[in-house]
Amino acid sequence: MKKSEIKKIWKRVWWFIWEDDSVWSWLVNIVLAFVLIKFIVYPGLGLILGTNYPIVAVVSNSMEHNGMVFDEWWGENKGWYIENGIAKEKFSSFHLKNGFYKGDIMVLLGKKAESLDVGDVIVFQSAKPDPIIHRIVKKWEEDGKYYFKTKGDNNKDSIKGSLVDETRIGEDRIIGKAVIKVPLLGWIKIIFVEILKLIGFIK
Repeated sequence: MKKSEIKKIWKRVWWFIWEDDSVWSWLVNIVLAFVLIKFIVYPGLGLILGTNYPIVAVVSNSMEHNGMVFDEWWGENKGWYIENGIAKEKFSSFHLKNGFYKGDIMVLLGKKAESLDVGDVIVFQSAKPDPIIHRIVKKWEEDGKYYFKTKGDNNKDSIKGSLVDETRIGEDRIIGKAVIKVPLLGWIKIIFVEILKLIGFIK
């Protein structure tokens, strides 16, 4: 094939992708965007931030403060924290002290277990498909390894069940520490997943 023919084909492809307003052009753009994000942008961010999950969407309300300002939220929830050695002054110094909401996006940073502390919000893997994002409320060391207990700000207690046990989280289950919150953008993923469930693509 001649160089001029290759150039002509390339121009047609380029026009189809970026200029054409047909349904097929839109579909190709969606596929290209998905491929670009999944295989280039996402892995690139993971490499920079030191975690396989650099960005996660919040899919539950377990960290919500239900629209309350900090003092109001603390007044309703202080009992559990005081019993577990976390005073108001300490909690008020925590990152993301006002929690976050379903539909928010969290940017994660890979962190070594020894650098994590009580108050940090971490993402960890459980037996459920989706990772859990909760706040560290206890940290201890056993046989040279660190363990953590977490709790959702909006939950009455730490979860201890067959699928999720956040009372003893080994460092090997930790995916990363939440460092940046981007409100609402996670709803794109949540709505997309719900649509896939409705049409039977996923359970």
